[in-house]
Amino acid sequence: MNDIKLNKDFGKNVFNDSAMKKYLPKSIYEKLKKTISDGLELDSSLATYIADGMMKWAVEHGATHYTHWFEPLNDSTAEKQNSFLQIQNGKKPMLEFSGAELIKGETDASSFPTGNLRATFEARGYTIWDCTSPAFLRTIDNIVTLCIPTAFISYGGEALDNKTPLLRSMQVISNESIKLLKLFKKNAKKVSSMLGVEQEYFLVDKEKFNERKDLVYCGRTLVGAKSAKGQELDDHYYGTIRSKILKFMDEVDTELWYLGVPSKTRHNEVAPRQHELAAIYEEANISCDHNQLVMEVLKRVAEKNGMECLLHEKPYKWVNGSGKHNNWSLVTDKGVNLLNPGKTPHENIQFLLVLSCIIAAVDKYSILLRASCATPGKEQRLGASEAPPSIISCFLGEQLNDVIENFIEHGFAKGSKQGGRVKKEINTLPELWLDVTDRNRTSPFAFTGNKFEFRMVGSNDSCAMPITVINTIVAEEFKNATEKLSKSKNFDVDVNKYIQNNFKNHRRIIFSGDGYSKDWEKEAKSRGLCSVKSIVDAIPAFIDKETIDLFSKFNVLNENELKCRYEVGLENYINVTNIEALTLVDIAKKQVLPACIHYTTRLANSINSIKNVDSTLDSSVQKELLEETLSYIRKLKTDVDKLDDTLKVSHSIADIKERANAYKDNVCSYMEKVRDSVDALEMIIDKDMWPMPSYGDLFTEV
Repeated sequence: MNDIKLNKDFGKNVFNDSAMKKYLPKSIYEKLKKTISDGLELDSSLATYIADGMMKWAVEHGATHYTHWFEPLNDSTAEKQNSFLQIQNGKKPMLEFSGAELIKGETDASSFPTGNLRATFEARGYTIWDCTSPAFLRTIDNIVTLCIPTAFISYGGEALDNKTPLLRSMQVISNESIKLLKLFKKNAKKVSSMLGVEQEYFLVDKEKFNERKDLVYCGRTLVGAKSAKGQELDDHYYGTIRSKILKFMDEVDTELWYLGVPSKTRHNEVAPRQHELAAIYEEANISCDHNQLVMEVLKRVAEKNGMECLLHEKPYKWVNGSGKHNNWSLVTDKGVNLLNPGKTPHENIQFLLVLSCIIAAVDKYSILLRASCATPGKEQRLGASEAPPSIISCFLGEQLNDVIENFIEHGFAKGSKQGGRVKKEINTLPELWLDVTDRNRTSPFAFTGNKFEFRMVGSNDSCAMPITVINTIVAEEFKNATEKLSKSKNFDVDVNKYIQNNFKNHRRIIFSGDGYSKDWEKEAKSRGLCSVKSIVDAIPAFIDKETIDLFSKFNVLNENELKCRYEVGLENYINVTNIEALTLVDIAKKQVLPACIHYTTRLANSINSIKNVDSTLDSSVQKELLEETLSYIRKLKTDVDKLDDTLKVSHSIADIKERANAYKDNVCSYMEKVRDSVDALEMIIDKDMWPMPSYGDLFTEV
């Protein structure tokens, strides 16, 4: 990366502004730029010129194929590659890329998760070019492919992806924000939903990874005794980055910078071999696409360096898991951040109205926020003292809390608390001013100065659905405020009253204390706050009448599309849990039990050998170990058989919600019992007989 020239190389593999200027006719370039900046419908007559310029740029950089790059409902990306090759009427082969090929592609819609929106025999689905997210070149082993970000819809027009509803929600929040700003006589052509993503991940040596079936099949360990050393000494967090890892991070940043992904921060995280990468803010659509690229690049570069990148939310028990913090804000086309309180937030009525609407939205639709990031990894991590609790609440900080309490009591606030100087007591250190508030890492939805940080999203999850939900519920509250206040005859009085009522009616969602504490669980229950621990109980929020009415009103998702996400969410939970349970049965039967039998046979032979030498010699230790091991083996065999039987019964249940509950309550329960026995046996069996690397092995770098 030392050789990278930022002005020249950043985004060099992106069909960005400079590339469009060079490869498109001036009039076409200007029309395309206006389409993107103003959020207009794309004029299809431009497509032929854009496709031709895009192809020439890609071919000059070594590409022979292109693909429509999209994000189906499996939190991953998909593609079907086509070459630029054309042969017509027996003529010589030529390179050609038409406007029609740029705008629309076709794929088998029924082969992706559809939640019964598409039957198996109804195959047709379309990918549609998203001109707001720039095309890019991806190079793997010197093979260059032009990737064109697209939406993915069914033959009937239903959204089968995460991008389509996100784009719809971005349009909705922009429209409602513009209307809200007009109350304050502010004009904006567009208000963008902005997102900055913090991506956590683990690295493990590839050889050790390949020796663990659970990591290979499931992305997380299903068994593993606690390592003698984990994260207890806090010596990994922000520690000096080792040379092998720094080389990996450097290669990742180089690739990402070439792809125009503004990777900004890299550091060691809390758990051993856990790290973090954070990107600079971008429009939410582009940021979500870029985060998919981040995950792809992390995996690819890790493999090239003899490692595997683990993106599961909880790959290891006993140490912290990984999250993906979504930092969200709203910014006008003139660069004004609607979530910037200014130096005197008590006087910033526009900001306070925006803030009160967001608080109202989070309170009213907290179960929907929980559902927006309801993935199987949550079952292992969310609510543990390492991630946000399952209770939805808002942290605002001391300054804003004080303003809000004054508003609730008086209908206005006379002042705002300000930060002071740090008491450093060292003359040579420069003067440092405190922020006006501390941070709260236990809050699921925390205000952090000029943005909200939604901390519930898992490290392997797409950011698109959580941001879609945030955009939509906030748009609803903006709409309510605009409709009420636009009729006001005394705006200054009425807007203060509206803000006061919002704060008063939704203050229960505001919490500044320790979200991990048992006292908070009791208090949250008394406040009537949403606390849904299992995703099986959260996902039905998608098909609540309130959700259907809200999303249908704004045309973000219709009833069928919401039912689709309900079905896909439950089906994914069932499938993931089923794979994990089958893998655990396989590990127990084919690896652990044979290793234990081998160990007990050796112990028994040792006892017999001692007896044959001298019957008076003491072999009580060996006998005690033998009995202890045999008791765990018997328990393990019993629990594995019960797990096997429970799997068959659970899998046969017809109703999808009942089937999901059976997996949650019964299958997972026996999985825990099997794990307990395996972990106990790992602490007894000789290391050279144990069939897989231990946690200590996985945490150790080679």
